[in-house]
Amino acid sequence: MPIEVPSVRILIVDDDKAICDFMQSLLEKDGFVVKTLSDPTLVEDEVRAGDYHVLILDLMMPKLDGIEVLKRIRAVDSDIAVVIFTAHPNLDSAVASMKLDAVDYIKKPFNVDEFRDVLSRVMKKKGLARTPEEQLHKIIGDTIRTMRKEKELTLKQMSRRTGLSISLLSQIERAESSPSISSLYKIAIALDSKIQDLFGNN
Repeated sequence: MPIEVPSVRILIVDDDKAICDFMQSLLEKDGFVVKTLSDPTLVEDEVRAGDYHVLILDLMMPKLDGIEVLKRIRAVDSDIAVVIFTAHPNLDSAVASMKLDAVDYIKKPFNVDEFRDVLSRVMKKKGLARTPEEQLHKIIGDTIRTMRKEKELTLKQMSRRTGLSISLLSQIERAESSPSISSLYKIAIALDSKIQDLFGNN
């Protein structure tokens, strides 16, 4: 049965319509579900209603600046990943963005490949899978973590049982590392389960 990769929903907010259109076509080609807004005063309601994973937010806009928009968004959604982009980077706005848990800060005009790298990093950090393989790693990691916690085992105890390092076990649970069959076998034995149980219910 093929693994379904959930659609990642992205909201782009920039008062420059040309930038919105360019980024929308770029990201839709990459398979994202994208909406754009040119009016920053509408963002709060849109985030509340739209179930977005990632927000790409311009810093310098009329009516409301990006930092103020970000403050309002954080009041309604603490989890959405926010990438700030600006033609006028400075230390104060960078620090203010990070304090409000923005995950990255990009200078305009941006290099498309660099932007894709940033987006890929943001999605990994937020546990958003882009390919069936990444989705499978996430399922395995979540399943192992759940089973380990049900048995009240620490990563240290798992490390002792499997002979695998704590950092590798942690990376497998966070879907940051691709586990070998040999590692999965050792983990299954340590959890007193079968290797196929680690693949979740798919």
